[in-house]
Amino acid sequence: MTSNMHNKDTKRPNILICGSMFHYKTMMECSNWLSQHNIPSLVPENEKAVAELSIKTSLEEKSYLSRKWLKNIKSKSTYGILVVNETKKGLANYIGANTFAEIVIAFNASKQIFLLNGIYPPLEDELLAWKAVALSGKLETLVSMYENAIEEAINRQQALEEKDLSKPQLTLL
Repeated sequence: MTSNMHNKDTKRPNILICGSMFHYKTMMECSNWLSQHNIPSLVPENEKAVAELSIKTSLEEKSYLSRKWLKNIKSKSTYGILVVNETKKGLANYIGANTFAEIVIAFNASKQIFLLNGIYPPLEDELLAWKAVALSGKLETLVSMYENAIEEAINRQQALEEKDLSKPQLTLL
C-alpha cells in the first residue's frame, strides 16, 4: 500500500498488520479502515499462492517472504504492528507461532504492539510485559495512540529546531 502524507515533507509511519493467513480477509479490512483514517499500513503477501507451488519452492519462498516481512517490522518507517488475533481452532484471541515471532521482533525493535481483540491467555505474561494494547475490536484506540505519537514526535522535532545552538550545550550524564 502507498503511504499517506501528514505534512508536505513528512511521511507517516506504517502499521504492519500481522496474523494468520486464515484471517487474511480481516487483515485487508483493517488495512482499508486504517487507510480511511490516514494511517498507512502494510499487509503480508497472501501465502495461499505460495502454497500452490512445489513444497521445496514453497518453503524457499516462505523463508524469503518471512525475512522481508520481519525486516519491515524493524524498519524506521514502522510505528507498530496490529495483530489480527481472531478465533482459530476454537481458541479465542488466537496467536500462532509465526505471529508470536512477529510480536517478539516488534517488541525487540521498540515498536507499539496492538492486538485487534483481547489477550491470548497462553501468552498473557509476555503480552502484558511488552505492553501490548488489546483493542477489543476498537481500532479507534489505535488511531488515537498513533495520532498522539505523531504529535509528540512533531513537538520533539520542533523543540530541537528551536534550540539555541549558538551557545555550548551541556549534557549531564
